[in-house]
Amino acid sequence: MEHKILVVEDSPVVLKVLRHLLIQNPAFLPVLCACYEEAKDRLEEPGEEYFAAIVDLNLPDAENGEVVDLVLSHKVPCIVLTSNFDDDLRLSLLNKGVLDYITKDSRYSFNHVIKVVERLRKNQNLKVLVAEDSSTSRLFIKILLEQCRFRVVEAENGQEALAKLEADPEIRMLITDHNMPLVNGYELVRMLRYNARFQDLVIIGLSAEGDNSLSAKFIKAGANDFLKKPFYHEEFHCRVIHNLEAQEMLETIRDLANLDPLTKLHNRRYLFDEGESYYSRAATADTGVVSLAMIDLDYFKAVNDTYGHMVGDDLLAVIGQEIKTAFPDVLACRFGGEEFCIVVNSDYQGEDFLVMLNGFADQVRSKEYTAAKIKITCSVGVCRQAVDSLDEAIRIADNNLYEAKRLGRDRIVSDK
Repeated sequence: MEHKILVVEDSPVVLKVLRHLLIQNPAFLPVLCACYEEAKDRLEEPGEEYFAAIVDLNLPDAENGEVVDLVLSHKVPCIVLTSNFDDDLRLSLLNKGVLDYITKDSRYSFNHVIKVVERLRKNQNLKVLVAEDSSTSRLFIKILLEQCRFRVVEAENGQEALAKLEADPEIRMLITDHNMPLVNGYELVRMLRYNARFQDLVIIGLSAEGDNSLSAKFIKAGANDFLKKPFYHEEFHCRVIHNLEAQEMLETIRDLANLDPLTKLHNRRYLFDEGESYYSRAATADTGVVSLAMIDLDYFKAVNDTYGHMVGDDLLAVIGQEIKTAFPDVLACRFGGEEFCIVVNSDYQGEDFLVMLNGFADQVRSKEYTAAKIKITCSVGVCRQAVDSLDEAIRIADNNLYEAKRLGRDRIVSDK
């Protein structure tokens, strides 16, 4: 989906620079205006929607920043890019609801503008939970977050916040007041950090009360940051974005360690780290049998020998996507080369897993892949019996995979 970005600037050079930077991202479509009246006409066109606006304050037909009021009146997030730094004007504009006030004092200024717009695009898919017993404070925080296009969920106390976090895995950030009924903010943070499910949740604590040690107390309990109320909304925005970006960087590093870069499936290392826990839980909680399948692409070496390794890599990447589609919400990994491993917990009955595997094999068999229109099949070995460890399950599944190949390939061999 393309997002229209309104750019209002009387300098042709600046317009050209901003247009060049914006079109680097295919999600953005810059709409350029050289004056106030042109921007007004664009905003008032029926059916036109703008994702954000980048505006200069001094235009030939509006020299006193009138364009800001125009943009905000149409409920379009507004970023000011100006040559003049005036601290009083900056504060006035930020209080009006301008997202950022950036001066054209270096090349970095233009990159910063684009970074703000790109952050808005990311924010629209992020849910933030605001836990605050004061309806006035809650509304204020909600408005600040919605200016940045976050999706906001509200809770009046810690107990309600906990229930909403349990029910909605899409919530990425919690902003919690300390002094709340039932469960206060500090206790809420402690409870969440004891649960491994919420290890990636970004938490910012708030309080108007308490001594200076409260911030340290929150952070030691597991909060990412803490703000003393009342806070200035520019600082609030900076803290929110800084903590989100730090968490996203951590997740990127984790993905680099745990994901196979070619197929985008988890890698062998992640399989042995995470897969063993499936068998440990099944053994200790008696939750049922874990099933494991080893999938191998038939005659894959011939693909590399005939078409080259680049085509072979393209084929592996597409098969990785086929696996993600066919086996959603399970542990799917690239084991090595053209071999893949699927692990499902006891929520799947053994026969259901075999049906899924047969469906996947049929899908692969029926298609032509890559520009070379390659047809390929797969052999599968399955372990459905109760075993004590991941290593044992892989050994059994691998033996069954060998048997599937001995019998002529393009088939599934299971131990049950």
